[in-house]
Amino acid sequence: MDVFAPNRWHPSPGKLFLAFSALLFCPDRRLAAQLPPEVSRVFTQASNAMRQGDLNQAGDGFAEVTKLAPTFAEAHFNLGLVREEQGRFDEAIASFQKALELKPRLHGANLFLGVSYFRLNQLDKAVAAIQKDSAVYPKDASSWLWLGIVRLAQDRPEEAAEALDKAAKLSPDDMDILYHRGRAHLLVSKDSYAKMFKVGPKSWRVHQVLAQANAEADRHTDAVVEYLAAIKLAPDQPGLHEGLGSEYRSLGKISEAEEAYLRELEIDSHNVPAKYELGVLSVEQGNGAKGKELIEAALKEKPGLLHSDYNLGRAEMLLGNDAAAVQHFERATSAPGSDPEVIEQAWYQLGIVYRRLHRMEDAQKAISIFQKMKDADADNSQKALKRYEAQQKPE
Repeated sequence: MDVFAPNRWHPSPGKLFLAFSALLFCPDRRLAAQLPPEVSRVFTQASNAMRQGDLNQAGDGFAEVTKLAPTFAEAHFNLGLVREEQGRFDEAIASFQKALELKPRLHGANLFLGVSYFRLNQLDKAVAAIQKDSAVYPKDASSWLWLGIVRLAQDRPEEAAEALDKAAKLSPDDMDILYHRGRAHLLVSKDSYAKMFKVGPKSWRVHQVLAQANAEADRHTDAVVEYLAAIKLAPDQPGLHEGLGSEYRSLGKISEAEEAYLRELEIDSHNVPAKYELGVLSVEQGNGAKGKELIEAALKEKPGLLHSDYNLGRAEMLLGNDAAAVQHFERATSAPGSDPEVIEQAWYQLGIVYRRLHRMEDAQKAISIFQKMKDADADNSQKALKRYEAQQKPE
């Protein structure tokens, strides 16, 4: 269900109501048929007013229905929805409570009761109400979403993450669920790292986390420093030398990267990234045989490694196996998840290999595609530069 756009913790009230109003008002004719004619007329008019966004008329209408038919739970619920939308949360709470008194399993009543409590910052009461709704309707993603939101407001990110994980399984593409779930897990991660720093400030794990954070922020020199500090404390810990090698590679320090990858494989001969990156480095240094051997060995342990066809194609080119290179490059041009730059280069290399094989028409086509992609990149870069320059101009 598409529910509310976040504003920090607070979803949009209008979108919240609209997401649920379709469910509430679809059966209004059936409900109205159960009422005396005059009450039915007022209920229908109020429902139509709500659809049209006339909250005052809708509220007056539903309030009148609750007086004419005081045991009609849906009228109290709809009145609660109107008061919730109007920001009259105490009145909304009273209406939802009355609806639940008349019909304890009324779908959404506990959820919106919890939302109203949440708006008044009565978080414990909000949790209790929403948990009742999720217990009765466990497949309603909106209940788990709201439970997660309230848990976040209570500074209980682990419980928030648990609820939001359930919401995500039920509605995996909902942007609001994804937003709040990501925030919850980020806070859990942050709390975990903070505790780690407190418990063992001199642990190699602390340096590893700092190295990874620097790497993600493209501070590769700082990442190297932290990896070296971690390795000094735990020289035989699997994964550290691989991380160090990746950072050296980002800095263009190829010999240091190669040394780090080799050391990683001495510690853990099954480290696939280290084996694969060593193979790529060998290809870049012109050693096709060694590169092919290492890349294929990595693929045996983990098939489908990103850009593996492109790198194997380059290795086969170095070995003079042009027919084999063509097969790899052709797959590389359509490999899922590939970087656009790699796809572009795969077309360029295809053009070269086709020419070697005297497939001139294919070569011209491949180079033409490469040139179009290159021109598109240049055009996009120019547009991005113009947007940046426009943003820098004072208003």
